[in-house]
Amino acid sequence: MFILFDIGGTKMRFARAEDSENFGEPVKVPTPPLFEDALPEMERVIKELARGEKIDGMAGGIAGVFNRSGDILVKSPNLPKWKDVPLKEKLEHISGAPVEVRNDAAVVGLGEAVFGAGKEKSIVVYMTVSTGVGGTRIVDGKIDASAFGFEPGWQIIDMDKTACPDCRGIYLEDHISGRSLKERYNEEPYEVSDRKIWDDVNPKWLAAGLNNTIVHWSPDIVVLGGSMMVGNPSISLEKTKEYLNEYLKIFPEHPEIVKASLKDDGGLWGALALARCIECHV
Repeated sequence: MFILFDIGGTKMRFARAEDSENFGEPVKVPTPPLFEDALPEMERVIKELARGEKIDGMAGGIAGVFNRSGDILVKSPNLPKWKDVPLKEKLEHISGAPVEVRNDAAVVGLGEAVFGAGKEKSIVVYMTVSTGVGGTRIVDGKIDASAFGFEPGWQIIDMDKTACPDCRGIYLEDHISGRSLKERYNEEPYEVSDRKIWDDVNPKWLAAGLNNTIVHWSPDIVVLGGSMMVGNPSISLEKTKEYLNEYLKIFPEHPEIVKASLKDDGGLWGALALARCIECHV
């Protein structure tokens, strides 16, 4: 039996998995800003889901960058007071079992590659456009090797800020994220009614970022998720493809570009796929 988790900036989701194919009804609780406050709440939920049974392992994701060994969270923009937290060690102490923890976008991407829109594709790129922009590369059902993870949202697309002087910075995330829209228009993204933003401006920037990501990672498919892609309103997928057709000229054919299919449970499906790695060693 495995415990799956998905820790976000506002809520934590946990679920029990009896096998490597499905999981039970998720338990959702608010994410405390302080890790010291979150720890007892995590312990309570984990023990509640375990029901006194032995836990074989835990797996899941959290927004942030880990150290090289993958056991300490060194940076988390959504949870700044969780910095330098030995999350893996603490969860192993609570559960008495091995723990696999990765960047949340990487875990969602793994879920989409194994169970969702990228299923049966060998090389899957997942990109999430939400409050921020993140992503990962999945190869043959596993998160690709890296030193510190993947951060496609931090690619430079407007080096001297001449193309968008009002944008918050020079990176892709500064142009298409929910945070950047809120700063530029002083409205929540779902309140921005100007169709030009959703049908022209953001698709253009997203296509530029996808061009760079595709030529670097050469995937079979690109899966796009996050509230800015699957919410209402959302960035036009068709317009993004049109701009990408203008930009991407080096390859003889383009990868498929599709929307994510697992919705809010993507992180838990990815955690389930990650748990399979633990299962091999149990």
